[in-house]
Amino acid sequence: MRLFGRKGDEDEAGEPGGGIAGFWTWWEGARPRIDAMVAEGEVERLAELLAPAVSAVHPDLVWEVAPGREAAHALVVTAAGDAELRPLAHRWARAAPPVDLLWEFHPSRQANPRAGELTFDVGGFEFALDKVMLGLRVPRGAPRVDVAAYHPIFGELDEDTRMEATLLALDWVLGEDDVARWVGEITPATHEPIDAVAAAHLPAVVADLASGYDEEQWALLEGQTAGGAPLVATARFPLRPVDHPLFDRHISITLPYAHRDESGLPGGESVAALRDFDERLAAWLLEARDEAVLAVHLSAEGHRIVHLYADPDGDAATRAEELAVGWKEGKARVDVTSDPAWSAVIAFVT
Repeated sequence: MRLFGRKGDEDEAGEPGGGIAGFWTWWEGARPRIDAMVAEGEVERLAELLAPAVSAVHPDLVWEVAPGREAAHALVVTAAGDAELRPLAHRWARAAPPVDLLWEFHPSRQANPRAGELTFDVGGFEFALDKVMLGLRVPRGAPRVDVAAYHPIFGELDEDTRMEATLLALDWVLGEDDVARWVGEITPATHEPIDAVAAAHLPAVVADLASGYDEEQWALLEGQTAGGAPLVATARFPLRPVDHPLFDRHISITLPYAHRDESGLPGGESVAALRDFDERLAAWLLEARDEAVLAVHLSAEGHRIVHLYADPDGDAATRAEELAVGWKEGKARVDVTSDPAWSAVIAFVT
C-alpha cells in the first residue's frame, strides 16, 4: 500500500525553500525526522511534513512513498500524466542525492513486481489488483495497446473513480512511463471483456509490442497545409515526449528553398541542398544525442521546417543557429520556445 501526497499545512519543520534546489536543501535538514516517521509508521505526520515541500516545487505535482528497488523506500514525485510538468519532475529526480540504504527517488511511478498482492480502498470498496482483468487490442500498425479494464467493484463506482483506479492499477503493473509510452485508449468496463486476461499479463504483451520498435523508424506522411497546399512530412515513429522528458525546448529551423515543383515541394537543386543540410544535421545530432532530438521535418509552399527538441541546459539552440547560417537559398530562421508538452508537433505524436 502506497502513501499518496496531498497538500497540507506547514508544520514545525518550517517552510521549505521554493523550487528544486530548495526542496533538496529542505530534505537534507528534515531527513532525520522523515526516517523516524517512516520507521514508526507515522503516515499522517509524514504526509503533513512532505506535502508542503513537494507543493513548493509545484502545487500540481503528486507524491507517494513506495517500496524501493535498491533502497528500502522510494520517494516518487510525479507529473501524474501532465506532459507540461513531466520535465520538472525529471529535473527534481536528477538533482536528488545518491541512493542509500533507505531512500531512492523517482520522477514517475515504477512497476511493482508484487502488484498482484496490493489491495487498497476505492470508494469504500476493496480494490485488489489480482482481480483486475484486461481486454487488450493492438490496432493494426499502431505502436500502442488499447486497454479495457474490469474489476468486480466497478459497477458500484462512478465513472471518474473507475478511471482513477484503472490508471493507478496500470501504473503499478506496468510503470507510469510505459503506460504513457505504450498504452493507447483506456476504458474502465463494468462487464468483463471477452477474452480478458489477468492484469499481470500486460507487461508481456507490451514487451512483445515494443520489440517491433527496437530500431529507429521514420514515417513518411502526406497532407495539406491550412491553405490546401500539398505537404510532405517525415516524423520519428513512434514519436513520444515521454522518451525525452528533459527535452522541453522547441527549436524550429525554417529553410526557404529556391527551387520547387508546381505543388510547392522541393525540386531541382533544392533537393540536393536540403539533403546536404539533413546530413549535417544528422551528424550533429549523433554527436549531441543526449542534448537534442529531431522530431519532425516537413516541406510545403517553398519552405522546409525542422522541429527539434532539446535540453535547455545544452547548446542546441546555438548549434541550430550555426547550421542555419550556412543555408544559401534564402534567409533561414531559427525560433526557440519552451514546449514541454511538444504541442508544436502534437499532430505527429503517436
